[in-house]
Amino acid sequence: SEPIQSSAKQENDKMGIFRKAERRKSRVKMALAGTAGSGKTHSALLLASGLIDDPGADTIALLDSENGSAELEAGKPGVPAFSVVNMAAPYSPDRYQSVIKEAVDAGFKVLILDSISPEWNGEGGILDIVDRKKQSARNQMAAWKDATPMHQKFLDSIIQAPIHIIATMRSKTAYEVTSDGGKSKVQKLGTAPTQRDGIEFEFTLVGEITAARHYCEFSKDRTGLFADAMPECVTKKTGQKIKDWLESGS
Repeated sequence: SEPIQSSAKQENDKMGIFRKAERRKSRVKMALAGTAGSGKTHSALLLASGLIDDPGADTIALLDSENGSAELEAGKPGVPAFSVVNMAAPYSPDRYQSVIKEAVDAGFKVLILDSISPEWNGEGGILDIVDRKKQSARNQMAAWKDATPMHQKFLDSIIQAPIHIIATMRSKTAYEVTSDGGKSKVQKLGTAPTQRDGIEFEFTLVGEITAARHYCEFSKDRTGLFADAMPECVTKKTGQKIKDWLESGS
């Protein structure tokens, strides 16, 4: 006679290759965009201090492609100790990938990429690679044939890294003239980040920091933690809030 299957096995047979979806513990991949002076580096370091239980120079690493400006944050109140590696041109995608691999191999728990804008428009970056290819290619679109996969490998190295990664991006600067009590006031605004269009789709969280008050507003939030939150300054508690959500998975 036919053996009697358990109800659980029958249910699994019905599902075939599918399984019940469940959110699992993970590492965050997030981006912070802002104009010069908005506080991207400072905010990233505060976030990093809250993402892990033991923030310090042996757990937090920072890649500085902004002329060594990150070390100006060392020793400031609330800023954790961190290790740094400075990057000068060329800002090629493979050099960023090498630093990510080095951070993973060295056992760091958080890596801050400050910033990833030069990978796109800096010397040796994607746009520079495309421009040089165009000079020798008859078909202008063919110049992207090699550059696009290079850029995608760079993004994949961020997403697949088994550590937390916070990437900062420069925003193009725009200005708005407003009236305050009859006096004209010039306010600096941030526009689209300097990176390839659609870069925000690669991250779990994307925050935009204002230059005026250093407030962060999350324009993308897959966690749902900041869906109804008012813009405010990033603190260590912001990182702890994200950490608790990440560790609440199965």
